[in-house]
Amino acid sequence: MSREYRGRKTILYPAYIDSTLSRSEGRRIPSSSAVPSPSIEEIYNAAAKLGLNPVVENDKAYPGRWWVKGRVVVDKKYGKIDLLKKIAAEIKESRARKH
Repeated sequence: MSREYRGRKTILYPAYIDSTLSRSEGRRIPSSSAVPSPSIEEIYNAAAKLGLNPVVENDKAYPGRWWVKGRVVVDKKYGKIDLLKKIAAEIKESRARKH
């Protein structure tokens, strides 16, 4: 994590909440809480709805999945696991509203 974000921001990669990935592939929350193949846009919209001031960085990649570009940087208002669960729940709600 770059020094400018340390302690004040949390970095979110789509792999953290992707239910199609295993824990060893980068998922950080239980698969029951995760969502299949989340996009950067979905993470951004969920974070914005939670009031976390998201910023998309399209040129960055999760080291374990270096070919998938993009991450979202948000304000650190919650612990990381709680934050990931809230983001995933918000994405699930938005997907349910669309269908």
